[in-house]
Amino acid sequence: MDAHSVLHDVFGYTAFRPGQEEIIQSLVAGDNLLAVMPTGAGKSLCYQIPAIMSERLTVVVSPLLALMDDQVAALRANGVGVAAIHSGVSRDDNIVKWQGVKSGACKLLYLSPERLMTSQMLNALGKLKPALFVVDEAHCISKWGASFRPEYEQLSRLRDAFPDATICAFTATADKATRSDIAAKLFRGEGRVIVQGFDRPNLRLAVTTKASWKDQLMTFLADKRGQPGIIYCLSRKFTDEVAVYLVGKGLNAIPYHAGQTAEQRKINQDRFMSEGGVTMVATIAFGMGIDKGDIRYVCHLNLPGSLEAYYQEIGRAGRDGEPAETLLLYGLSDMALRRQFIAQESASDEHKRREHKRLDALLAFCEAAQCRRIALLAYFDETSQPCGNCDNCLNPVEMLDGTAHAQMVIATIVRTGQFFGAIHIIDILRGANSQKILERRHHELPTHGAGKNQSKAYWQSFIRQAVAAGYLSINVQKYGCLEVTATGRRVLSGEESFLFRAIGKAKSLPAAAKGKATPELPEATAHLLSILKNLRLTLARERNVAAYIIFPDSTLIEMAKQRPRTLDQMAAVNGVGPKKLQEFGLQFLRLTSA
Repeated sequence: MDAHSVLHDVFGYTAFRPGQEEIIQSLVAGDNLLAVMPTGAGKSLCYQIPAIMSERLTVVVSPLLALMDDQVAALRANGVGVAAIHSGVSRDDNIVKWQGVKSGACKLLYLSPERLMTSQMLNALGKLKPALFVVDEAHCISKWGASFRPEYEQLSRLRDAFPDATICAFTATADKATRSDIAAKLFRGEGRVIVQGFDRPNLRLAVTTKASWKDQLMTFLADKRGQPGIIYCLSRKFTDEVAVYLVGKGLNAIPYHAGQTAEQRKINQDRFMSEGGVTMVATIAFGMGIDKGDIRYVCHLNLPGSLEAYYQEIGRAGRDGEPAETLLLYGLSDMALRRQFIAQESASDEHKRREHKRLDALLAFCEAAQCRRIALLAYFDETSQPCGNCDNCLNPVEMLDGTAHAQMVIATIVRTGQFFGAIHIIDILRGANSQKILERRHHELPTHGAGKNQSKAYWQSFIRQAVAAGYLSINVQKYGCLEVTATGRRVLSGEESFLFRAIGKAKSLPAAAKGKATPELPEATAHLLSILKNLRLTLARERNVAAYIIFPDSTLIEMAKQRPRTLDQMAAVNGVGPKKLQEFGLQFLRLTSA
């Protein structure tokens, strides 16, 4: 059975998404690889299809029990033999599952890194000779990753323990340093790194300083009533407060956070997946593994932890390819709180320094005066042209000529060997005589004191804008030192000028998108879709699984549009594989053919 046959005959799809087939072919050929794919690009199929094609076991390492269980349920719904062994079920159940793995009835085995790397499990798997190991959320393995988990680092031993197995890793967020580190740890760099690209051109990006979050939020939501979206908050208490406020304003808003019971979270998640126009107000506890294509907006009322986190969270909007909007509000209190979180971590000084630099990169993005997309993609080592679909492109701010100041900054960075962060560079510009400056004789530099007429806050904002615009870069591997890019060197030589936004000037949001909202379904189609979603929710609750495991939204929308009247027509709907056709086909057919 080839990959296309599995795609159609097991999962019910007729064509691969961009990039999927290349990764599948590499894994089938036995290539070790790291795949960096944007959120919603369909990474699960990239390893599930080779696993189904293989005669030997595939082991999937996943960080969250709930995510494992959802993936297992989704595969079983398509008739694939699969098991997850973890602490969330009884020992007897785990023994039964292991017997299924040993017998060959299970093609995939999901494990946490802690469970996999025990000597007992490694010995047991050694007898089964797995063909493929898959590390999901692979940025967790890297010391440069934003979500470093020490347990993940033990996975570097897999290469020696299973020399005949293929090892692959998947993540949505990994900059160049993180990618290199993952490849080195998992397969000694002897494998492929496939970066699909980070650009999501259908997402409108907007960032502004926080003034009155209630007024700013209601302005943002003014044209979005009746559309599903996510609002991210930093704390459980604030999450509840925002949800109550929005309900008072007539919105169908529900909270989601770790302070709720698992049952309540499941009920709220099911409502979000099945009801129309729900606004989910949530902490970062919500989102991983959510397969809902029509999320029309994501709003951050607090500063995320990093650009990686921001990118992953906004990536949950617009997975159907239709336009979606994002908004990030940030303020001084958010910045202080984020700094405090880092300081309170029980981690090494090096780790804390690295996290501060990641936060610096996020603040640089927030203060970007030019195209927002250029700034975001530059962080992931990609170049872009002005997008025409962000706040800075749609509502340009007044720009000032900062070439002279930029040359002072760049010259200082170059003359000090590109070994220092922003604090030291600013101290030189402002004429400080710290021990660090005197020991290195940096007080003798021509630029020492050249910027003393500007405040420290001014230079911090100026440098953040220079980073966001791609004139400077922050090297996380070298403790966050500032480095000069090719564009920055052209400014230094006078070949190019540097424009920046006036420091301290807040910017307004762009006008709401006109004519770019998701095309509304005809009334009869929308009504049928609502009925189909209700049936899906009933079936999901009977089976105690997430609603999207029965059918994703995209499949239900296609059903509502096509209105299949026979089982053959139902089988032609994308996402309706043979197993789901057999189990659910007649029930949905009764509705679509009525």
